[in-house]
Amino acid sequence: MGAGSAMTSDAGAPGRSGAHGVAGALERLAASADFARAFTLTVFATLVGTHLIVAVAGIVTLRTIIAGLCVVAIGILVARREEISFLRLVPTTLLMFTTWAFASVFWSTDAFSSFWRWTAMAAVALLAVTIGHVRDTLQTARALGDVLRAALSVSLVLEVLSGIIFDTPLRFLGIQGNIASFGPIQGIFGTRNMLGFVAVVALITFAVEMRTHSVRPGVAVFSLSLGAALGLLSASPTVLVLAVVVGAATAVLTLVRAVPAAQRTRVQWTVGAVVAVASVVVYLQRARIIDLLGAKDDLAMRSNLWAMARYFSARRPVQGWGWFGSWDVSEQPFASINQLLSQRHTTALNAYVDVQLQLGWVGVLLVCAFGGLALVRSWLDASQRRSVVYAWTPLMVITLAVTSVFESVALFGLGWLLLVLCAVRAGQSRGWRERLGAGGPPATGTIPTLPPG
Repeated sequence: MGAGSAMTSDAGAPGRSGAHGVAGALERLAASADFARAFTLTVFATLVGTHLIVAVAGIVTLRTIIAGLCVVAIGILVARREEISFLRLVPTTLLMFTTWAFASVFWSTDAFSSFWRWTAMAAVALLAVTIGHVRDTLQTARALGDVLRAALSVSLVLEVLSGIIFDTPLRFLGIQGNIASFGPIQGIFGTRNMLGFVAVVALITFAVEMRTHSVRPGVAVFSLSLGAALGLLSASPTVLVLAVVVGAATAVLTLVRAVPAAQRTRVQWTVGAVVAVASVVVYLQRARIIDLLGAKDDLAMRSNLWAMARYFSARRPVQGWGWFGSWDVSEQPFASINQLLSQRHTTALNAYVDVQLQLGWVGVLLVCAFGGLALVRSWLDASQRRSVVYAWTPLMVITLAVTSVFESVALFGLGWLLLVLCAVRAGQSRGWRERLGAGGPPATGTIPTLPPG
């Protein structure tokens, strides 16, 4: 019996050893830098190409891809558990906002639909948190730059095919074929405003690539020209506003970085006061500015939509109607809003109004705290660090904040991914938990010696 037991034990050992060997190999793969880069590229490609994926393969395919990426993300975090501080894994304000959104499921008009919409938001947040902990700022910008270069190039090719060569719209992609008349064009993003937003994000990313010498000069010039051309051809009024605001923010940040450290705090407060005054002036002169932009009819439509959304928000001012992200047009209050306006909106065309409608004033305060802390932390970080790559994060948050006045892209999809990613990146160097755990392993986003690939 003893010999038989020994034989059985010996026979089982190789199988167990092989299983441990496979598990160890998978863990080493998940923890490798090459795998992290491939994961980051895939996540960005999925979120940038959301409209294209849905148009070609359907919404189920998109959901399957994101679910698979979430499984991979969890595997990466587990494989890197010794180098990631779980105390600093997720920003507190992100936890508070997502928790409140989850709580709203219980008082929404359709708890089942609301829950799955919240799950989609949490899934994208998980992907962003994972990228924020396995890639540094330069690596993130490089990966996003590669994806945006490809996406904008495909958009240009399809627009040329539709508007010049075949001279027919590609309706299943939402491409109207207006490039021959210099726009508006939509590319693979569904709407001209979304193309304009992506073009501005691309320009910021391409400029960082050029300044950090991460790509060859020819690639940098091509990328910037491509982003600028598609931004102009989108004919989106928001592009001009974003260009002015981001340009001004870049100039101010350059000035602050050039000021001696002893005077920097005073300059920062001065900049804050100027921004506050300028915001009040712009608000008071908004009608004239809109006339200059030629968007008076568009503003009238948006004003009616916002007024209707605020009317329904007033009926549930504190808690809102429940989280849906992009609207489920068959549910209340979205169905009533569209019916009363005789239109078919899928968002409130304003992220702040959307949050107020869905999560009430509690949600508005939480999302403002979430984005505001990300902006302040990343701005202070960029103003003190020597490398220009750290300017990518605050400029991206500013782009999202301004875009949120005209669109709700920051609440789902690519916009939500970038917002969470920027918040994670900012919290790694400026959060209270960073100081609390100063003796622990450093966050990957703060290591300046990682390769840019």
